Parts: sequence; structure tokens; C-alpha cells
Amino acid sequence: MAAVAAKIIGALFKIPLYRLLGTDGTAHFTKTYQIYTLLLAISYSGIPVALSRLISASHETGNTRQTAKYFRVALPAFSIVGAVTSLLMFIFAPQLADFMKDPQAILGIRVLSPAVLLCCAISVYEGFAQGHSDMLPTAIKQMLEVSSKLIVGMAAAIILLNGGFGTDIAAAGAIIGVVAGLLISFPVLMRYKRRRTLAETPHGDAKSASETLKAIFKVSIPITLGASFMSVLTLIDSRVVSARLETFLPHEVAIDKFGIFSQCQTLFNFPPSLISAITISIIPAISAAVAGKRHSEARGITESAMKLVCLFAMPAAVGLSVLATPLFGVFYGSDALTGDGGRILAILGAASFFVCAQLLTTAVLQANGFERVPMITFLIGGVVQIVLDYILVGNPSIGILGSPVGTLACYAAITILNMIIIAVRVPEKPRLIGAAAKVLLVSVVMGVATYAVYGIAGRAVSGILRLGIAVIAAVIVYFVLIVAARVITREDLRFVPKGEKLAKLLRLP
Repeated sequence: MAAVAAKIIGALFKIPLYRLLGTDGTAHFTKTYQIYTLLLAISYSGIPVALSRLISASHETGNTRQTAKYFRVALPAFSIVGAVTSLLMFIFAPQLADFMKDPQAILGIRVLSPAVLLCCAISVYEGFAQGHSDMLPTAIKQMLEVSSKLIVGMAAAIILLNGGFGTDIAAAGAIIGVVAGLLISFPVLMRYKRRRTLAETPHGDAKSASETLKAIFKVSIPITLGASFMSVLTLIDSRVVSARLETFLPHEVAIDKFGIFSQCQTLFNFPPSLISAITISIIPAISAAVAGKRHSEARGITESAMKLVCLFAMPAAVGLSVLATPLFGVFYGSDALTGDGGRILAILGAASFFVCAQLLTTAVLQANGFERVPMITFLIGGVVQIVLDYILVGNPSIGILGSPVGTLACYAAITILNMIIIAVRVPEKPRLIGAAAKVLLVSVVMGVATYAVYGIAGRAVSGILRLGIAVIAAVIVYFVLIVAARVITREDLRFVPKGEKLAKLLRLP
């Protein structure tokens, strides 16, 4: 629920901000974020997952002393990592911006640099809460961060633009909201941790500090490397796309094209942001079941999670693809001259499902102790994307449309490889494909109905009202079909708040 609310608030921030900044300002903002995402992945990505898995396992055995030790050791260690990374980001901002072929991003990179330190420290608190299967602190942090982005970031951008500053300065101002949101959320998470610690009775024997740190790094480093590979390859890919566009387009036009692609990514990232809540939840649940050698329970959790992912991600992917052009027109204005926005979003719509499936299958591998596997699958997927983008984007007849094709191929490759490894290595193999087949059929029928309703509605209304009618029709058709076809069961709703009541209301088996 927090992810849904955060995405809506995030859309209220990014969509008007991108319209305010224009395609060139959007490109500056996006490239700054890509640098930040890379450095964040290097310093941060493995921390909450590692702590969540280790703490849930020690909590399962009742060893509260070891649980506390994981936190005490992790906080100073990862704060140092974050501080060093933030400093490097600030000092080498010119070189990083030059690498991205966008010298105007320097200020934005420096403004965003403190966020890495804050994220590293906050992630330790998040991992502690998630290890206790308590997602409320993470939800609160999401809401505070995104609300600050909307209020502080948007206000700063508007003030700077009205003050006569350029879009590069305004983009840097918009980023201030990220740092402010993290500062606000920090004391909230500290208070939660203090209350949780007071409620626990010390029990069991804890390992030494060095052994505890070794255990944390053993899990977190492979996860970090996997995420870093993907972030590095994404960064390289952005540079490849920009460079290949400039082989046949002027620099300003190439920046505009990249800005249109960045605008589409805001809508493309919506489904994965919802799915990340499920993946965060299943890691400690599966880890606890594996620690207790309850492999059938772990399989059941995995299958239910896969079905939930499909129930959210498949209709979202179909909807984004079918309504791509009107969605882009409503949110960013018509691009009737080239039509690039609609075509890019249609391809990214299909890719969004594979991003969601990749998130789930990666979480399943990590929860089962195969955290090194995503290092390899991410690398293979990233290479696929870079090769395709180099070939396709450099073709003047394809241009920027080659980039979403590369994204689709990348995440499809990662998902397929992850599923193969799960089938081969995980005890009591979950049935992943079976969970998706019926949902896919329902989603396709919904897509056809949505396209038809949009066409019919066009005879009477236009613009956002026409789009709204099509979206409402899609929701109704999809909901009726999944209930009528008994796609979902009581077991599948156990991760959903009030799932039992919902199952009774729908009379699910």
C-alpha cells in the first residue's frame, strides 16, 4: 500500500517536473540519478537483503543476542562505506558527468552525494525491521522520502526556474528533496529500532564481531556485486545510447531523444515498484522456512508470490503497451511529430513484466542462499542490452527505439536464466510457469477489451476522459475474469493485508 501511495506521489513529482524541465532538463535529472543509482548499488544494495535474511534466520532459532549483534556490527561498518562513497561522488562529480556526456549534471551529482551515506545507514535499520517481518518502517521511510521529493524538490525547481536559472540548475534543485526526505526518515527508524530492542529478551550466544561482520559480507557482497554489475552496465548503456544517437543526430536532438526515453521510464518503473514490496516480504519468510528445513513451506511461499506478481505485473504490462500513446500524451503532451514516446512506452510496457519477474526470481535465489547466481545472470542480461543497443540505436531507421528493445531483451534473459537455475538448484522446485499461464490469458483478454473500449469511447469523448474510461473498463474486466476463472485462491492472499476477509468476500477456494 505504501508502494502504491509512494508511486502516486512520485508521479505527482516527476511527471510535472519533467514537463517543467523539458526534455533537456529531464536528461540532466535522469543522468544524475543514474550516477547516484550506480554508487548506491555499490555501497547499499546488499545491506537490507543480507540483514533481512540473517536476522530472520537467527530470529527463527530464538537467538536474539545474535540478532542484536548483526545490527551493532553492521551500522558503523556500512556507515563508513557510505561516507567514503559520498565523498568520492562529490569530489569526482566532473569526471562522472563527463563520462555520461552531460557536463551540466555536475551540480546535481554533488547535491545528491550525501544521500548515499544516509541510505547506507538507514538500510541497516530497514534490514533489521524486515528481518523481523515488519515492513512498516520501510513503508514509513518510503512515504517520507517521496513526500519530501514532492514538496521540497518541486518547490526548489519552481523557485530556481522562476529566478531565471537554467534547467540544469533547476534539476539539481529538484534533487534536494531526496536528501531532505532521508534526513527526515532517519530519526523515525531509530525510534522503531529502540522500541523493538527494548521489547526483546536477550537469549542465545552471539558470534564475535569479526565473525558477524564476515557473515554479513558473505551474503551482502555477492548481492552488491550483482546489483553493481547491472548499474554499471546501465550507466555504460546510457552512454552508448547517447553516443550512438550522436552518430547521426546533433547533440541537442540526441539529448531530447534521451529525455523522451527517460520520461517513458517513469511509467515503466511503476509496476516494478509495487512488486518490490512482495520481494522484500518473501526474503525473510523463505529464509526462515529454509533455516527450519521446511522446504515445502518455502515452495508454497514462492508459488503464491509468483502468482501475486503475475496478477499485478501482467495486466499492468498489457495496459501500458495497449494504451502507450494516449498515456504518454496525457502525462507529457503529444509527440505526434515523431510518435517516439508512444512507441517507446509500448515496448517498455512488455519489458515491465520481465523486470517484475526478475525481481521475484532474484529474491527467491537470494532467500535460498544462492546470492551469487544473480551476479552472473545480471551480467549476461546487461551484455545483451548493450550489444543490442549498440546495433539498433546506431541504425538511423531505428534510433532511440532500439533502447527499449534492448531493455526488454535484457530482463527477459535474466528472468529465464533465474527460472532455469531455480528449477535445477532449489529443493522442492516451485511451479513458476504454471502460476503465470492462466493470468496471461486473462490479461490478454483484458488488453483486447481495453483497446476496443478506447476505440469506441473515441467517438464520444477525447483526451484524459477517453483514457479514463478505457482504464476503468480494463480494471472491471480484469477483476471479473480473475474471480470467474478462479485464478486466485485463499493461499495466494496470505501476503495481502486482510487477505482472509477478502477471500471470504470473493468466496475463493
